[in-house]
Amino acid sequence: MKRNIALLGSTGSMGTQALQVIDQFPDIFEVELLSGYSNSDLLIQQAQKYKPNAVVIIDDSHYLKVKNALVKEDCKVFSGMKSLIECMSMDSIDMALSCIVGIAGLAPVYAAIENEIPIALANKETLVVAGELMMQKAKEKHVPIIPVDSEHSAIFQCLIGEQGNEIAKIILTASGGPFRGKSIAELEKATCKQALKHPNWNMGNKITIDSATLMNKGLEVIEAKWLFNINLDKIEVIVHPQSIIHSLVQFIDGSVKAQLGVPDMKLPIQYALTFPQRMNNEFSRFNLTDYPTFTFEKPDTNSFPCLSLAYQASKAGGNKPCVLNAANEVAVAKFLSGKIKFTDIPKMIEKALERIPFSQPEMIEEYLEVDREVRKTICEFSQS
Repeated sequence: MKRNIALLGSTGSMGTQALQVIDQFPDIFEVELLSGYSNSDLLIQQAQKYKPNAVVIIDDSHYLKVKNALVKEDCKVFSGMKSLIECMSMDSIDMALSCIVGIAGLAPVYAAIENEIPIALANKETLVVAGELMMQKAKEKHVPIIPVDSEHSAIFQCLIGEQGNEIAKIILTASGGPFRGKSIAELEKATCKQALKHPNWNMGNKITIDSATLMNKGLEVIEAKWLFNINLDKIEVIVHPQSIIHSLVQFIDGSVKAQLGVPDMKLPIQYALTFPQRMNNEFSRFNLTDYPTFTFEKPDTNSFPCLSLAYQASKAGGNKPCVLNAANEVAVAKFLSGKIKFTDIPKMIEKALERIPFSQPEMIEEYLEVDREVRKTICEFSQS
C-alpha cells in the first residue's frame, strides 16, 4: 500500500526537495496534505500536480485565491495555523514531514504526535524550543521521530545496530559557512548577499544565514541532545569545509562511525521517508576520488559567538532555548531586511537571553507565549 504523506511547509526549499524525492517513488508515496505559508502560486501548482486530499494556506489573505484556483480539484482547502493543526487528526495520514521554518512548526508537529502520526523532522526548532515536552509526548504515544537534518540523519544512521552500546560523544560537522576564517572586523562589513552565498548547500534564506553565524550548528546541538538523549558535554562541533562527512559517533571503545555523502538534502529526506529501507534513486552519487582530501578545524567561537550562546541556553534549560530561538529569528529577519549588521545578530540574542527571566514552560501554549514575549521585548530594546 502507498504511504500517505502530510507535507508541512511544501513551498519552501526543503518542501520542494521533498516533493522531488516523492517524485522518485510514485508507487510508494501519495501526497495527502500540502501546506504553505504565503506562496499561494506555488502551493496551487503543487496541489494541481499532486492532488492531495487537503491543502492549507497559513496566511488567511491568500485563502480565496487558493480556494478559487482549486475549485475543480477534488481537495479541501483550509487557511490558518489552527486549520493545519486540526488537519493533523486526519486518520488517512501515515507520516508527517515537517519542513516548516522556525517556531511555526511547533504546534502542528505536537498535534501530529498527539494523533500518533510518525514524524520526519526537518524543523529543528521544534526540539530546540520544546525538546523535553516533544520527546516525552512521542514516547508516551509510541511515535517515532526520524531526523531529516543531514547531521542528525547521519547520527541516526550511525546508531543503527548499536543499541546498548555506550556513546562517548557525538560529533556534529559544520561547513563553516561563507565566512569561515573571517575576522570580526571583516564580519562587521559582511553583506546579506555574501551571507546568502553558501559554499556547499542549497537552502532557504533563514537557515543559510544561521549557517553563516554558526547558529544553525548551535540549534543542531540542542536538537541532538533531545533526539539522542545525550548530555550536552558529549556533543562536539567540528568544522569540515567539504561537507561530505555529515556527522560522526564515537563509542566508548574509541571506534568512530561516520556517514558520508554528497551535500544533497534529498538523501536524508528519502532516508526518513523510506526508513528502514534504502531504495535506489536517480540522485547524484558520492565518489571518494572527487574528494581526495578531508580537512577539519575547531569552530571559531570568538568570531561566531552564536554557537556558544546555544550551548549556554541549552545548559540553562527551561525557557532559555526558546528565548534563543525567538531572538535569533527576529535578528536574522532584521539582517535580511538590512536593518542590522551581521555582527549585531549575536548581540541581539545575547541581550535577549540576559533580559528575559528564567521560567519553566510545561505546555505548548506556554512556549508560544515565551516566543511572543521575546519578540515584543526585542522590538522594545532595539528601538531604544
